[in-house]
Amino acid sequence: MPDSSGHARLSPPAPASGPVSRAAAVAASAPAPAPAFRPATVAAPGSAPAATGAPVSSSAPARPVVSPEVPVHPSGRRLGVILGAVLAILAAVNVADKYGPRHTGLVAGPLVALTLVLIARRAGLSWHDLGLSRRTLVPGLRYALGAVGIVAAIYTLGAAIPATRVAFHDVRYHLHPGAALLTAFVVVPLGTVLLEEVAFRGVLLGLVHRHRGATWASITSSVLFGLWHILPSLRLAQVNKAVGGALGIGATGQILAILGAVAFTALAGLLLCELRRRSGSLLAAAALHWATNGLGLLVATVLATTRLT
Repeated sequence: MPDSSGHARLSPPAPASGPVSRAAAVAASAPAPAPAFRPATVAAPGSAPAATGAPVSSSAPARPVVSPEVPVHPSGRRLGVILGAVLAILAAVNVADKYGPRHTGLVAGPLVALTLVLIARRAGLSWHDLGLSRRTLVPGLRYALGAVGIVAAIYTLGAAIPATRVAFHDVRYHLHPGAALLTAFVVVPLGTVLLEEVAFRGVLLGLVHRHRGATWASITSSVLFGLWHILPSLRLAQVNKAVGGALGIGATGQILAILGAVAFTALAGLLLCELRRRSGSLLAAAALHWATNGLGLLVATVLATTRLT
């Protein structure tokens, strides 16, 4: 049909009538259906990825399959190796001190003590674990002075009572006063106390405490400390009048004397461990150890000199 300007106007075609045309119109006006969604399949560890239609990168490495195994405890294995090395060193020193040249311990003691400290530090122990921290020096000094005073009072009382005076009659301590002073203040501290305290209340106590706790540390250290005194007590029944008189000097008496020395020193080790724990310092245990040995030697020397004169 022409419009007002005279040009022909195109009119849209009239929709077809009928049921088929209406269905086609509805289908044309409906939105296109969304593509079907298929969930991705998660592959088990170690298996090949499932094909999902997307390209798989060949550069990504596959994760290795880990088989279940018994867990390994390297700290426990390392503890065993370190303890074995420390015990081997101590056994060698013990034998050398017993059967080697005189005063072997005076030379070997400080060197072995330093070696054990280096081993412990390499194993991860701190100065506090070894009882050598500067923070616990003052408390350790207080405990040390108290321990020396208590031992001195007990020894003075024991020497004054005739019934207990016989315990100081030991032929090993029949020394000249000058030799007794040298032994008490040089040989005992450097050749005995230094090594034993560093080894048993420092390194061994610290190692076992780090891995097994305080109770196991005290027990282990004290039992080993008792066994350490087997060799030094082989002739105890013969050189100590009180021990020989109570147990005899025969084979049975010697065995009983050794067992008694091991038990006594193990109990003493527990006391030293507790003193070390309470003070936090190796100085306290070392002072009590020195007072027990050094002051005992001096008292025995004084009694022997007085009796001889």
